[in-house]
Amino acid sequence: MTEETKDKSFFGHPKGLQTLFMTEMWERMSYYGMRGILVLFMTAMLQEGGLGLTTVTATAIYGLYTSSVYFMGLPGGWIADRLIGGKKAIWYGGIVIMCGHIVLAIPNESSFFVGLILVALGTGLLKPNITAVVGQLYGSEDERRDAGYAIYYMGINIGSLIGYFVCGYLMESAGWHYAFGAAAVGMGLGLTQFYLTHRNLPEVSDKPSVHISASGRKKSWSIIGIFLIALAVVTALTLAGTISIDAVSLAEKTAIALSILFVVYFGFIYFFGKLDPTEKKGMWALLLICIASACFWSGFEQAGSSLNLFARDYTDRMISTFEIPTAWFQSVNSFFIIVLTPFFAAFWVKLGKRMVTPGYGLKTAFGLIIMGSGFIVMVFAAHIAAGGGKSAAFFLILTYFLHTVGELCLSPIALSAVSKLSPRRYMGQMMGLFIFTYSIGSIIAGLLAGGFDPDNVSEMPSLFQFIATFSIGVGAVVLLIGLFSRKWEQEVVERKEVLEEVRDEK
Repeated sequence: MTEETKDKSFFGHPKGLQTLFMTEMWERMSYYGMRGILVLFMTAMLQEGGLGLTTVTATAIYGLYTSSVYFMGLPGGWIADRLIGGKKAIWYGGIVIMCGHIVLAIPNESSFFVGLILVALGTGLLKPNITAVVGQLYGSEDERRDAGYAIYYMGINIGSLIGYFVCGYLMESAGWHYAFGAAAVGMGLGLTQFYLTHRNLPEVSDKPSVHISASGRKKSWSIIGIFLIALAVVTALTLAGTISIDAVSLAEKTAIALSILFVVYFGFIYFFGKLDPTEKKGMWALLLICIASACFWSGFEQAGSSLNLFARDYTDRMISTFEIPTAWFQSVNSFFIIVLTPFFAAFWVKLGKRMVTPGYGLKTAFGLIIMGSGFIVMVFAAHIAAGGGKSAAFFLILTYFLHTVGELCLSPIALSAVSKLSPRRYMGQMMGLFIFTYSIGSIIAGLLAGGFDPDNVSEMPSLFQFIATFSIGVGAVVLLIGLFSRKWEQEVVERKEVLEEVRDEK
């Protein structure tokens, strides 16, 4: 038993979990706090201190940003594994994030886009590696691992709650850039406590987990340097007006490119990975789950775009003499996550005891359908707005409740499916490929939200109706196919259990 396994300093878990819990809590406070006001700032009129962008442009930029955050996690994880180790990746990633928020706090249009780029780069370096280091706190036989991740996940949602409330309040009471500045302070607090307690983390996080030669390291740093220089040059030329970039066109092309890249990478593993017939069945089941995931996030990520705009312009936010800040509505998801997670965990266990275990495809299909039903609620809210009134806050709260239930049916279940159904030698790559679906879904979400035109209220019901029909329709197809793929899933799991028994006997 390792020293980390013996350590029970933090609610029966290793003390390092406290370090990571607090770091992630403050990082998520900064990320979600800024995310909650991002589209609102871009679409606000110039005289209100905003950028005065059209909704279609602002939501396209929002989609590009959120998609980049997830996409950059792939090279971020690679850099930690081969060049600097998880601990340094968390530290330097946090510094870059804080610098990004500081730049966002500067009241200048050019600095705004530079800040977004910095936050995306820093998050890509910090987010995947802090999650990986949580797992390094526990030995391979330590049964506390799942509970440790549950505690860690709680930190994410507590941080998002703080971010929405603090930045949302400052946005409307003090101004946009005070809210962006608060996000920088949050990340600064996370970095401070990480610096003071980083010695609690396991030594394995100090160094890269994969050894590469000196020449390989030099080549890797050269490629990273060239990328950063090219990014800086393109950004500078764009801000100077030398290069013109159409955000909507770029978002559309990026969505196509990401989808093609996913198909090519998945196909490469399937056709050239030397998989046996059982492993290929598992890959088909995983493909179904990946499609459900991408479609789910394309609807779920409306929270920061179309639903956020609806809350600002067409929702009655008055309680007596107090007007609820727009961004506070997004905190409803985090609140429901914290409240409902224990119930869902108990629900799946109870089903298992009764020998009722729906397949992964069926569970993700239910998640997608439930999320889509939230937009049916928004159709009714949009009809009220189209009639010239303001909808009650209840509609948005019910929508976020359904989205949260859908998330709890899909997100943790899908992660578990990837860990169980992936061919063992491609586990890391398949997990990275699954996270890739978040990026695809996020950029599609930005493009879908572009159909939300605050100046054309009559079209809003049809936008929400389209998202509802699309989500529920895809969910229904996944549900039907999931009835067959459940047999494939069972075959893969049973085969892995046999192989593990053979390995244990040896």
